[in-house]
Amino acid sequence: MSGTGTKTGAATRAEYCVVACAEAWRGAGEILASPMGTIPMIGARLARLTFSPDLLLTDGEALLIGDAPAIGAPPRVVEGWLPYRQHLALVTTGRRHVMMGASQIDRYGNQNISCIGDWERPKRQLLGVRGAPVNTLNNPTSYWVPKHSPRVFVERVDMVSGVGYDRAAAAGPSATRYHRIPEVVSDLGVFDFDTPDHSMRLRSLHPGVTVEQVTAATGFGLTVPDDVPFTREPTAEELRLIRVEIDPKGLREREVPA
Repeated sequence: MSGTGTKTGAATRAEYCVVACAEAWRGAGEILASPMGTIPMIGARLARLTFSPDLLLTDGEALLIGDAPAIGAPPRVVEGWLPYRQHLALVTTGRRHVMMGASQIDRYGNQNISCIGDWERPKRQLLGVRGAPVNTLNNPTSYWVPKHSPRVFVERVDMVSGVGYDRAAAAGPSATRYHRIPEVVSDLGVFDFDTPDHSMRLRSLHPGVTVEQVTAATGFGLTVPDDVPFTREPTAEELRLIRVEIDPKGLREREVPA
């Protein structure tokens, strides 16, 4: 679906996902947003342009930018330089909220982006552990899953890349001090770990999705409240910003098709 085809009318599933991702940075203050994926990138820019004006954004490489350009467009305002060594120092201070992808994620938020299958002889090699352990132990880490399925939401991840609540607790205070997974956003809904044992809970459904669809697409038992709300509606101004200013080419609809 092109950008011109979505400038009017009701919000699409992709746009609900954008709003849900943006909410991860609501009231965040002056911290660095590190979104990974098209819809999280749109969400971070939407947050910056609306309810989180102090949010720090980058060009995806080494520049701190002072505006929120359209996806794929160069920044018009450059505020600073954030080389790799300084980026690593920033991570360890907790002054960043990253939203990563997940090839697998389990009920306690352990995430895998390294390999599928046994480590000794994996069926598929993925990205590798990358910076996931440091992210999860040093700053808030949320996750974005564009296609919710039992292959992603699994009972037990094949390898732990990002650290979940159970493993952080087992490692002790040095691991739990800054560990926090605010939310998981998928194309079906929003999830958190606000339960007594920090297991995953269904927080909201995107409009048009049922609880039964979510549970059928999840490979473990979710905590499901008695009355699950829908993900909030984007405002008219938010839709304008998404469709006209941030993503005029409609790239969001490719990541989550209508």
